[in-house]
Amino acid sequence: MQIEVKVPQLSESVSEATLVSWYRQPGEAVTESENLIDIETDKVVLELPAIKSGVLTKILKQNGDKVVSNEVIALLDTEAKPVVSKIAQSDVTAREPVAVMPAAQKLAAENKIDTAVISGSGRDGRVIKEDVLIAMQEKAVVPAATAVPQPAAGGRVEQRVPMTRIRQRIAERLLQSQQNAAILTTFNEVNMRPVIELRNHYKDAFEKKHGVKLGFMSFFIKATLLALHKFPVVNASVDGADIIYHGYYDIGVAIGSERGLVVPIIRDADKLSLADIERQIIDFGARAKDGKITLEELTGGTFSISNGGVFGSMLSTPIINPPQSAILGIHATKDRPVAENGQVVIRPMNYLALSYDHRIVDGRDAVLFLATIKEALEYPGRVLLDL
Repeated sequence: MQIEVKVPQLSESVSEATLVSWYRQPGEAVTESENLIDIETDKVVLELPAIKSGVLTKILKQNGDKVVSNEVIALLDTEAKPVVSKIAQSDVTAREPVAVMPAAQKLAAENKIDTAVISGSGRDGRVIKEDVLIAMQEKAVVPAATAVPQPAAGGRVEQRVPMTRIRQRIAERLLQSQQNAAILTTFNEVNMRPVIELRNHYKDAFEKKHGVKLGFMSFFIKATLLALHKFPVVNASVDGADIIYHGYYDIGVAIGSERGLVVPIIRDADKLSLADIERQIIDFGARAKDGKITLEELTGGTFSISNGGVFGSMLSTPIINPPQSAILGIHATKDRPVAENGQVVIRPMNYLALSYDHRIVDGRDAVLFLATIKEALEYPGRVLLDL
């Protein structure tokens, strides 16, 4: 029986998507639930699993084509037998297929690069986009033994690579944020010694009881929630001439991935324990690398936190994720000399940055908001005791 392969229902905020990479070609066998193709929206890369086993008989939409919800992109016959050539049969035992990330597969196909000969540097040996770019550069450079002198060229190589839909969307949203909000950034510094000592003292017992490591991000989120409760306008958003005060706390956590920055949402974060928060962060981080975060998990959010410290950033001015009105930037904790009780001492210091929409958040509230986070982190017992 011939059945239609359709694009899944996209979220209301996504009008169209792009087909990235077919994993099966016409005549090849398909197993139920295996991924047929990656579909990239401006927020996430989705997998389209086969609903039945059979043979892919016809592909109606090719890699790079734009598609919409429920559009038919291929035909699958549940009763047909696959067409297997002798070359293909011998090649199956000759080598294992290389795991290739969707963005890398698309870039390789556009530039006629064989991913099978690329050594992947991603997790579990996956070929990522950067591996393909390196292969492209190597392909573009002529070997020295056969090179012909080109006085004007100078040996410099350029590559023109189209943006992915996710990267395009990131660019659009950041530009939108800069143009539509009156963004101002205020800073503070926090002595992380109390949190570090508390974590070191309880981390083993914490992991033994909860089955997850105690990181620093959960402390930052808990301190942020305390400040959001105290200054609800920072958790609000602008809608035309109205201010919408949210009676819930959905915290977006910025995570860097091979496809670009994603900001999955921790829903009702104020109702979660430190262990619950750590589990969600670890889960988001792992799934972001594989493009497994869903559209629903990227939609919404009342406040965001960006941790540039994991990359060694000392200071930055984060850009607000619209329609939110503020974002907290966390940076690397470094030993620095500070004045304490009239003495210069070395303490592990972290610079905090709050970018906020000055249309609704006053400077006073922004400064006191950061001061609240600072106090909560320097006296973490108050957060844990809900004081």
